[in-house]
Amino acid sequence: MITLFHAPQSRSSRIIWLLEELGTAYEIRPVSIFRPMIGEGQPDPANPHPDKRVPAIPHDGALITESVAIALYLADAFAQAALAPAIGDPRRGEYLGWIAWYATEFEQALFAGLSGTLQGALQPQRNRDAVLARLRTALAQGPYVMGADFTVADVLIGSALSFGRRAFPVDDKLDAYVERCRTRPAAMRGAKLDDQSGLQATA
Repeated sequence: MITLFHAPQSRSSRIIWLLEELGTAYEIRPVSIFRPMIGEGQPDPANPHPDKRVPAIPHDGALITESVAIALYLADAFAQAALAPAIGDPRRGEYLGWIAWYATEFEQALFAGLSGTLQGALQPQRNRDAVLARLRTALAQGPYVMGADFTVADVLIGSALSFGRRAFPVDDKLDAYVERCRTRPAAMRGAKLDDQSGLQATA
């Protein structure tokens, strides 16, 4: 049984979606966190995350934290769900490249757009343009970033893009991609559970 230490409407929300995609048994343990964007919330002493953030998952004697690391870990631990190319698969390198690109390029472009730091800043604008070009090129070739195959990369990219869609220009391909991700049955179940965990946390 997987236990997810979770705060509603946070980076751990995507892990609920991922767990639904995996089809494995899990429980959600709601915890409170400090939310810097609104300057509210108290760290929960019951949270095993060393920084009292989310997500965190204890599993098989290990503690895995940070959504990218958890996504990589779970996809390999539950390989039967086929959400990641296996080690030795020729597409494994491309898959890992998308995960690294998400963490090092996409998130920076997204938060630059959300924070308004693109205004008059040449390099962040170039970075965002490069991110958009790569994503558009990939989506022109298939419904997901790796073509026909839905992977953990789409959980990370799709969830972040859904959250921060206003950081990027109007684009039909991006909108269609967000909708494809958001309306996956596992994503809809995850969103409902996220809402319910918010009610538990405030009860």
